[in-house]
Amino acid sequence: MNFSFSRIFLFSILILLFVNKLPAEDKPKHIKDAPKRSEGDGPFSRLILRGGILIDGTGAPPVGPVDIIIEKNRIVNIKSVGYPGVPIDSTDRPPAKPGDKELDVKGMYILPGFVDMHGHIGGLSQGTPAEYVFKLWMGHGITTIRDPASGNGLDWTLLHKTKSVNNEITAPRIEAYPYFGQGSEAPISTGEQTRRWVRGIAKQGADGLKIFSIRPDIMKATLDEANKLGLRSASHHPQMSVARQNALQSARLGLTTMEHWYGLPEALFEDRTVQDYPLDYNYNDEYHRFGQAGRLWQQAAPPFSDRWNEVMNELIALDFTLDPTLTIYDASRDLMRGRRAEWHDEYTLPSLWEFFKPNKKAHGSYWFNWSTEDEVEWKNNYRLWMTFLNEYKNRGGRITCGSDAGYIYKIYGFGYIRELELLREAGFHPLEVIRSATLYGAQALGLEKNIGSVEIGKLADFAIVEENPLKNLKVLYGTGAIKVNDANKVIRVGGVKYTIKDGIIYDAKKLLADVRAIVKKAKKDAGIEQLKQPGVE
Repeated sequence: MNFSFSRIFLFSILILLFVNKLPAEDKPKHIKDAPKRSEGDGPFSRLILRGGILIDGTGAPPVGPVDIIIEKNRIVNIKSVGYPGVPIDSTDRPPAKPGDKELDVKGMYILPGFVDMHGHIGGLSQGTPAEYVFKLWMGHGITTIRDPASGNGLDWTLLHKTKSVNNEITAPRIEAYPYFGQGSEAPISTGEQTRRWVRGIAKQGADGLKIFSIRPDIMKATLDEANKLGLRSASHHPQMSVARQNALQSARLGLTTMEHWYGLPEALFEDRTVQDYPLDYNYNDEYHRFGQAGRLWQQAAPPFSDRWNEVMNELIALDFTLDPTLTIYDASRDLMRGRRAEWHDEYTLPSLWEFFKPNKKAHGSYWFNWSTEDEVEWKNNYRLWMTFLNEYKNRGGRITCGSDAGYIYKIYGFGYIRELELLREAGFHPLEVIRSATLYGAQALGLEKNIGSVEIGKLADFAIVEENPLKNLKVLYGTGAIKVNDANKVIRVGGVKYTIKDGIIYDAKKLLADVRAIVKKAKKDAGIEQLKQPGVE
């Protein structure tokens, strides 16, 4: 194996160890397993949702009231049963049969279950047990996640995937994407080794694979073999390899999705081939890494220029999916906002809070001397990035929603809803936001025949909320949205009321109450009453 590839392969391994803080052992330790399911009502032989307002996930506007009939976890009928503001005529409704479960959702909004396309199931250093992570997701209506890198080990991830499929645990369905080389007995340096590894993870039951930094010819062999076997793929194009393999080049080789935005600005370069790094730049310095990342889009071809259009149009023609995870970099443009988000008080574990604080040895904890200048650069970065995303969507490209929570002050579930808000900021209509969060995620995973929209024949996955999320996406947060009622009293409204996965009805707010209890106990065990801000004794 030549020195250049040895260095890149080792860097790929270090990235995973660094990001997920896993010990370098053949069989990595993992976070605490999810307990046996003790919540959720069902499944039922026949379930009827009565009187809801349907947002089906396809981009169609709301319609209601409707009754939705589910038999053995499949939607068998969606029937309009009246008109807004008019009492429902009971004689015009699908009749219940003995033994049916009827759920009154009159006036509530029924959406497809959300798909988190970038959902790491925690890590050892974050101290996040699976129950904590899964209930935060389910409490926000997230019924499917893709675990890019399967950082707790592929066997562990596949075990929990099976338990979720069988509804033995309270958890979203899981798509397992191990990182390149995971489980290999020796470093991979040839095309044949690559293909053998891909065949191996396919045989184990992986749904796809996650690629960090690998040599272009190895990338070609990886994607060729994966596509032959029907495996999907995701890639984070890190700065250590993007100079010779950008996102467009990977898309041409058959990559399924691009994670974050690394590799895209580099594909848009016109007057350079590498990023304009300061000459004292060191990638292992997290401040260098993220500070300079916020200055990258300004080095790319300007919006609507010839090069910008050429790259966009080719990616769309390749049916390439962008999974931007805008949310995970949100604190870069407003650190105080991310650090002081109200949900930290009751939903952030002390171990996770410790993981977030400035630390030169920790990934994503790059607040060594974060300045107004850094935030302004990141705000400019977002404007250019969002312009590309919105136009990509307008031309027919697929944008999905991923959170990458567990890093950079982002909490599972809450970070995902913030992603929806950021797509709205980018110019997406709220219906387009919901479509990215549901149907487009399902399409990117190859699961659109079963999930992603509320249609006859699909599985019974729903997020049900009492408020209209199109008018205010904040009502999807577990903490709800602030409102003043007719008595001039400040109240909280919203939060997902029911999460239904595989026809099983979960009380979403009870799931979040369980999380609060987990956090409260962790604080008590740690001997602290509240989280302290960095640098405050």
